[in-house]
This record gives sequence, C-alpha cells and structure tokens, in this order.
Amino acid sequence: MAGLAVSPRAVLAGLVAAFAVSLTPAQAPAQAPSVKPEMIESCPGLMSGNTPRVIPAAFRLAALTPHQVRITYIGHSSFLLESPQLVRIVTDYNGYNRPAMLPDVVTMNHAHSSHFTETPDPGIAHVLRGWGPSPDQPARHGLQVKDVHIRNVPTNIRSWSGGTERHGNSIFIFEMGSLCVAHLGHLHHTLTQQQLNEIGKIDVVLVPVDGGATLDLEGMVEVLVALKAKLMIPMHYFSTYTLQRFLERAKDKFPAEFNETPSVVLSKATLPATPKFLVLQGY
Repeated sequence: MAGLAVSPRAVLAGLVAAFAVSLTPAQAPAQAPSVKPEMIESCPGLMSGNTPRVIPAAFRLAALTPHQVRITYIGHSSFLLESPQLVRIVTDYNGYNRPAMLPDVVTMNHAHSSHFTETPDPGIAHVLRGWGPSPDQPARHGLQVKDVHIRNVPTNIRSWSGGTERHGNSIFIFEMGSLCVAHLGHLHHTLTQQQLNEIGKIDVVLVPVDGGATLDLEGMVEVLVALKAKLMIPMHYFSTYTLQRFLERAKDKFPAEFNETPSVVLSKATLPATPKFLVLQGY
C-alpha cells in the first residue's frame, strides 16, 4: 500500500518490545451488549475541491489531491486531520497537544482533562464538545466546513464514582476526501447495534489501545471486528510496551505496520485490501 512502507528499524524495535506479553483483565462494559453486525451504507456526500498549500510544522508538505486526507499524530488522543481544501481539525483537543498552526475545528471529550480544555483558543472557529448539557441531552453535531462533514455518535463513559455517565463520550466521524475517518474518543464499552448503524461504514478508525483507562483489550478488539475498517491507527497508549501488548493481542486478526513519521496521506485507493494497523510515530 502506497505510503505505508515498513522501516526495518521500526520492525526490529517492535519485535523486541513484544516480549512476554500479558493481557489486562477485561473490564465490564457500560450498559452495552456486544454485537458483530453488518453495517449500513458508507458516509454520504463526500466532497473535495481545490488543492491547498499545507504548512503543518514549519515546513511545506505536498498538496493533497481531491481524494486524499492527511493524518498526523500529535500525541495522546490528538490527531491533526487535513482535507483537500485545507480544513484543519484537531481531535480530543486539550490545548497543549496541538499543531503549530491554528485549527479550524476541534473536537473534545471530557472523560479526563487530557482530552478537553475549558479555554480553547478563541481563534478556533468551531469547538465541538462530545458531551451535552446533561445525561439526557447528548451532544449532536452535524457540521459542514468546506469539503468536510463532521458528525458524532454519543457513547457512555465510566463516572469518577465508578458508575456510568450516559452520553459522556462521542465518537466523531469525519467525512473528507474520499474517506470516512472515525475517532473513538475515550470509549469505555462495546457498541450497540444502534450505535454501529449510526456510525455506518468507515474506512479509517483512530483507536485507543491502552486496555485500562479506556475499554479493555478484548472489548476493543471486538469493537474493531464489528467496525470492519480497512485501516486502524493506534492512540492513547502511553508507552511502547502498552502499544505492543495490544498489537500482540490483536495480531491474529489484524497485522501491523510501522510508519517512519507521525504523518500519512491516505485515500480510498491506498487502503489495504484487508484490515490492518498502521502505527504512526509518537504517543
């Protein structure tokens, strides 16, 4: 697959780190049954247009074609997503994991303070919070910015008291270029049939793989099997050991490749034939 060449050095590092892997005990999901359904149609109305000039970090990168998306891992659960018309989005924006330039859109979740900020830069045009004003009023977004459409699917999270906070997390779905990209946020449970139907068919999923603060290893693999995305990009793993522990658990279903940089350009044409992980540099 174009753009996903494996570095021998990265492969060697991955093999060394994958020794004596032990699984974290599964944690109980929050009010959601496990399902493995076929899902509804792909993202509606993908659009793109003029090719942009992109300067994400003090150097110029190649312009994107109308079908491409650039994904750059900033750290923790934050990615910079860039569309062909140069709409810039930062996921789980916390104010300190951020790119050099000001994004047009940020999304946030509030399970922990490392996934949101109460004081986003006032220059950001669109701040999308993944939680609503109350558990009975979930966040609902449907934002169009140039060639990007952003929507969300609410999920529950564990509360600090050990209970369940209804609709405290959002899975954000970004329809851009020729792709549907889903960011699972701080997911704490497997997904219901209704949630999977709302998400729809996606191409790329940004997935927390820590196996403790979010969903346990077994549950997260189950979610990925249900989503059926062709490409999965890990996040929220804190250390090389934690990442390798998850990849070791998932290797029977999903192989992994290691990118040499934090950034990758993707399109429908460059997706793998069968699902796999692509690890971007940094955590």
